[in-house]
Amino acid sequence: MFNEFIRGFGLLIGYFAVSAASAVLLRKLIHIPRELFRKTLHMILLGSVLVLTYGFETWWVAELAIAAFIMIVFPVLAYAEQLSGYSELLIEREKGEIKRSLLIVFGMFLLLIYVSWGMIGEKYLVLAPVFAWGMGDAAAAIVGKRYGSRYIRWKLLDGKKTYEGLAAMFAVSFLSVMVILLLTRPEMRVGYFTVSVITAFVTSLVELYSKNGLDTLTCPVAAAVIMISLVHL
Repeated sequence: MFNEFIRGFGLLIGYFAVSAASAVLLRKLIHIPRELFRKTLHMILLGSVLVLTYGFETWWVAELAIAAFIMIVFPVLAYAEQLSGYSELLIEREKGEIKRSLLIVFGMFLLLIYVSWGMIGEKYLVLAPVFAWGMGDAAAAIVGKRYGSRYIRWKLLDGKKTYEGLAAMFAVSFLSVMVILLLTRPEMRVGYFTVSVITAFVTSLVELYSKNGLDTLTCPVAAAVIMISLVHL
């Protein structure tokens, strides 16, 4: 298990080092819109779930790697916050946003890995909920800001989200879930379509009503609950 931890943890560190450095270098070389760069960093963080699920053979070793990563990186980020230009480089909307996002995302990973992989034994039930929210949320933000014009005036909403963004969220969430199911559960046949539609619908609806960045937790958890229920019950 020690060798598995060292190998997997090395992959995790290497993934972030190469991905983050490449993104920052690319931004230095060419103009990348702020929101697009934010979502690029967002996707790099979410993409680490692939390393956690396929870079490890044992679910609890993957969870140990998450804990070790947080203990190492969190103090580094806390120090980096004191440096001039840090917030602008990573496009923080408020001080401490990167640290907070790191904790929430990896906390969500810990929960999904424990339930979906540890208890149920299905890695795809970790991946699909994460990408249903992550890819969909990125699409909603980019499309909504670029093309959004019809604002959603539903009860309890603040009126800042658009139908165009909602449609993008649903479409990309649906495609994300369906692709993962097709690749990992081809025996489901027509079942993957129904599961993808319902999961995308619920994830999009939960995202609409999640505030203060809580969609990072509420959307993947809601997607996991729906998928586990539909696939296994």
